[in-house]
Amino acid sequence: MDMDIKDIKSDKFNGKNVTINGFVNSIRKGKNNTFLMLRDPSGLIQCVSHSFEKDFETVNNITRESAIEVSGVVKKDERAEGGYELQISELKVYSIAEPYPLKKGHKKVFLFDNRHLWIRSPKTTAIMKIRSTVFSSIHEFFSSMNFYEIQSPSFVGGSVEGGATLFETQYFNRKAYLTQSWQLYAEAMVDSLWKIYTVAPSFRAEKSRTWRHLTEFWHAEAEVAFKTNDDVMDLEEKLIKFVIKNVLSKNEDDLKVINRDTKILENTVSKPFLRMKYEEVIDLANRNGLKLEYGADLGADEERVITSKLDVPIFSIDYPIELKPFYHKPNPKDPKHVLCNDLLAPEGYGEIIGGGQRVDDKETLLKRLKEEKLNEKDYEWYIDLRRYGAIPHSGFGLGVDRLVMWICKLPHIMYGVPFPRTPRRLNP
Repeated sequence: MDMDIKDIKSDKFNGKNVTINGFVNSIRKGKNNTFLMLRDPSGLIQCVSHSFEKDFETVNNITRESAIEVSGVVKKDERAEGGYELQISELKVYSIAEPYPLKKGHKKVFLFDNRHLWIRSPKTTAIMKIRSTVFSSIHEFFSSMNFYEIQSPSFVGGSVEGGATLFETQYFNRKAYLTQSWQLYAEAMVDSLWKIYTVAPSFRAEKSRTWRHLTEFWHAEAEVAFKTNDDVMDLEEKLIKFVIKNVLSKNEDDLKVINRDTKILENTVSKPFLRMKYEEVIDLANRNGLKLEYGADLGADEERVITSKLDVPIFSIDYPIELKPFYHKPNPKDPKHVLCNDLLAPEGYGEIIGGGQRVDDKETLLKRLKEEKLNEKDYEWYIDLRRYGAIPHSGFGLGVDRLVMWICKLPHIMYGVPFPRTPRRLNP
């Protein structure tokens, strides 16, 4: 029977013999006893070896981060972390670790240079477990809503979000680019299946070195037929509430490990999200000390000010047409604005979702491509979707790494990604 440390720290196993595997997190030696803090993905437990035990000498020579198997009796002890300890009777060594390079007080650059080792730490392990719940919850949500999971190509021939952020590569005798989004392909597939989603990596040659940008990031994107911008905002809100509710339920211990105050997460589940037009958001920003004019784009700094005092996410809706990509549908009642939304996370974290209603007629699409100075020939197949039976449809893209960053209240997006990629970081 496989056992986790978390499982055996209970009255059920008090006084019983168990066998567990783990890494040695820390060592404390006394005259007659050696204390090993053993770590596995579920937590930590203190293991005690006495001088009269047969494996005491072996235990005494163990090093930090050695991999071992420990057998012994579980004993309730309020002095031990978690209230239980393991009295070692037998020990098996898988490997003895060399002197471990990671110690307290290292700076961020050193830790990310050694991410392959740092990934084992209790806090990073807790973050990765929360990340796992976020991903599985996204799939669970869309499955429960009868969406079809669809994949799109990673090599593409053109831009979705703008040529300046494309990663270019040689594709046999021509140029290709790494995908920024499944957006255009989703609009073809939604004609077939009506309710679709994907969870996949996207790539942007972002030179921004902000706390929330990566060059490779994970997108959860959805597209739905016959739905409006208001409809898709409802869907986004349900998704975020579903994911956070699952994290609060499944990762209670992990949230404690990273010292996450869950009050705002609980508010997010229980309270309705705010909805404000772009102009109202600009006013809110200016009331909080900024000096923004109409037409200003909202970046990380502006969104931090806007959301820092909020206790629930806020939808910023109906942006000026020049601030959004060509595929957003102009508002028929106010053509200078588009039917779109950005979902901004509270506590200063800002945008985690961008979405909206798509252009669904050929003439408007051609006009928007011209306004954006994009080559019509590069989008011929996309224009075909309006030539041959177009339907109203809407969709959104969730930056999953940003969602993890906010849920865990991390100081930088890199902390929530196993092996992050930025303009300065390609290894490990």
